[in-house]
Amino acid sequence: MAALGRHIIVEYYDCSPDLLNDVTFIESCMESAAEDAGATIINSTFHHFSPYGVSGVVVIQESHLAIHTWPEYGFASVDLFTCGGSVDPWVAYKILKEKFEAGHGSAMELSRGEMALLSQKEFDVKSLRDEKSAEDGTPLKTRDVWFTERDDQIALSLKHDAKLYDQQSDFQKVEIYQTQAYGNMLTLDGMVMTSEKDEYVYHEMITHIPTLTHANPKRALVIGGGDGGTVRELLKHDTYDEVVMVEIDEKVIEASREFLPSIASALDHPKLNLIVDDGIKYVNAAEEGSFDIVIVDSTDPIGPAEGLFTSEFYKEVHRILTADGIMVTQSESPRFNQKVFKEIYGVYRSIFGENQVYCYLAYIPTYPTGMWSFSYSSKGQSHPLVNIDKERVAAFTKTNKLQYYNEAIHQSAFALPNFVAEMIS
Repeated sequence: MAALGRHIIVEYYDCSPDLLNDVTFIESCMESAAEDAGATIINSTFHHFSPYGVSGVVVIQESHLAIHTWPEYGFASVDLFTCGGSVDPWVAYKILKEKFEAGHGSAMELSRGEMALLSQKEFDVKSLRDEKSAEDGTPLKTRDVWFTERDDQIALSLKHDAKLYDQQSDFQKVEIYQTQAYGNMLTLDGMVMTSEKDEYVYHEMITHIPTLTHANPKRALVIGGGDGGTVRELLKHDTYDEVVMVEIDEKVIEASREFLPSIASALDHPKLNLIVDDGIKYVNAAEEGSFDIVIVDSTDPIGPAEGLFTSEFYKEVHRILTADGIMVTQSESPRFNQKVFKEIYGVYRSIFGENQVYCYLAYIPTYPTGMWSFSYSSKGQSHPLVNIDKERVAAFTKTNKLQYYNEAIHQSAFALPNFVAEMIS
């Protein structure tokens, strides 16, 4: 053996973009390539970055295989480093070229650790042995595969096991990951929408505050909300005769029914009128004064939700509310999406009136910065603090075993930090 290791620097071109953006697929390919080349895997760590790209490394007893992908260019860069003569890195090269459906590849091999320049040292092997090994002395295999939502300034990473759902709808990429910390998690175009472990914060806060503030709501409209959590919470209130939900993307409903059953549990409720259509189109066609409560449960103001962040849309929502009707929307993170946050409160106040619009906050770990805001806009005199019956709220909270919302949270959610109050003053 002339050198300690063989290092192959690899580039794959004209690969399938979809394959290069699939973190679980990349992990599987890299592990298969390592095993078929004769390596012993110790650890694998992979990250998926939003909106695209995967980085990862398979640590093998004989060194490592590392990768970074650029799906937007159909390009992958791979390092194959092996020590000793038991592993053939060129086997891994051929396997990955085929699995990535690469148009062509290039590679350069380097010898690492020239034996002619080395001399062996004497030391106590036992004193250097890693205790985290199997009883027979072989290393234990560990696995770390991560979903990462990021932009240029902030990122959230969650370790996950499997990707349970992966479909490109007519509107967006719909995926569900089985995360280790937050259970099954829905993402749209690489952005976290909801997870089993913290969804109750968002869904309880967007629904119970308007419902328990209004004197007697009979009919509610939900725009978006395809995971089903918002209508699940609304339908805990006996006062409603009908809840209408208009979701544009049937794939979101399909994925949630199958993999988020605790969130989607009310999608077959007899009082629910579930419509797969454009929410803007539905609102424009709805009768004047036909809803007591309108909840806009939308994604961020891009893609299919972009039209839900316009003054024209909110004027139509105001029109279809009853005289004492209430509109509630998710209104972004005041720290993360400051520009959108400030602009939409200006729009709401121009339509509902300066003293008819209120901001309230909740804390959702899987959303950017954790701090999330909701808007409360009243067409009539339903004030979110003056009109609240604390005993009624306490009884409802106890009966339904709510996990976040209660009478104290209702009051305190409207107490804004100074920087938030100043932004919308």
